[in-house]
Amino acid sequence: MRWTEAEPPGIGKRQQHTLSPSDLIADNPSHTTVLICFSHLRWRFVYQRPQHLMSRMATTHQVIFFEEALPTDAAEPWLEQRQEDNLQVLIPRLPASCQGEAAIDAQRRLLDAYLDDIAASDLIAWYYTPMSLPYSTHLKPRLTVYDCMDELSAFRGAPPSLVEQERRLMERADIVFTGGFSLFEAKRHLHANVHPFPSSVDIAHFGAARHVQPEPEDQASLAHPRLGFFGVIDERLDIALLEEAAIKRPEWQFILIGPVVKIDPQTLPRQANIHYLGSKSYAELPRYLASWDVALMPFALNESTRFISPTKTPEYLAGGRLVVSTPITDVVRTYGDSGVVKIARTPDEFMAAIEQALDEGRQQARVWQLADAALSDMSWDTTWKLMEEKMRCAV
Repeated sequence: MRWTEAEPPGIGKRQQHTLSPSDLIADNPSHTTVLICFSHLRWRFVYQRPQHLMSRMATTHQVIFFEEALPTDAAEPWLEQRQEDNLQVLIPRLPASCQGEAAIDAQRRLLDAYLDDIAASDLIAWYYTPMSLPYSTHLKPRLTVYDCMDELSAFRGAPPSLVEQERRLMERADIVFTGGFSLFEAKRHLHANVHPFPSSVDIAHFGAARHVQPEPEDQASLAHPRLGFFGVIDERLDIALLEEAAIKRPEWQFILIGPVVKIDPQTLPRQANIHYLGSKSYAELPRYLASWDVALMPFALNESTRFISPTKTPEYLAGGRLVVSTPITDVVRTYGDSGVVKIARTPDEFMAAIEQALDEGRQQARVWQLADAALSDMSWDTTWKLMEEKMRCAV
């Protein structure tokens, strides 16, 4: 086994050098508890629940963010590692020939070698994906946490074994968190220690959108009204609703920010007033949000959205924008009576809700007052502190 900062020699242009994992964590020697987070979401993908929580956990723990494996041209498995913020990101890199049980064994060996190198004696295991269990089930953490942020088995491309692996993880977990109340209701009978923690928000970060921001170049030339969405563009997006609204309201500009995954980009509507601006960094989002007239959540109503609690709802509100959403259960339950989130099911209802939001948005002070009321006592800092309290009680 060997350790590198990026690609193995011969891949990429950076000069490589060998180093010990302990060298990379020397800046934070005071945290003796190692929290290893097994995630299906990559740290550099979209900044969301895992990043918010793990960056905060890293202030009290030595955090290792262990991602799913990626392929490599090297002949042997190796472990890519990166310093991100105040934690370590580890990515197993496996040759194409390394499949099935061999892949599980390789990831287990890479994981064990790393933990041995840093002399991890006090371990907490935190899971976002049950599919990490086969190569980590031998670990003996003093606490096992399952943060079930989505019903992954309902997502397109979910492995057939995911349901069974989740059952096994539920048996091992000391405590289970869920990403919303609907998911809590679906999981509460499966474990004796389940707690709902819906999506939260960094109010200060998105609150910047309430003030004049430099206009991003790829948005500056677009006319108003601007109707925006940021997030992952996948099977959860109601393509038909979006297309019909764009056709019937050609004067409205629909702005979509985020990566397109698990669906063919060619299937997305291509009206002149629909603008796909691609992925943006978390730091950039308030600049785009600042000049939107209404924020959108045009989610399809299907199995993949049945239990979601979208993080973007409080983020939009923190930025001072009125929101129009399809009737996602947790959105209706949490924000349906807030006065700042309009709920609409059909394309005609969706367009009528947008028109209402455009009209009400002129009363900026009232919108901000209602949004602040909806977000009272809501923050990732509060969520993190409450989670840590639950974890201490579970040990």
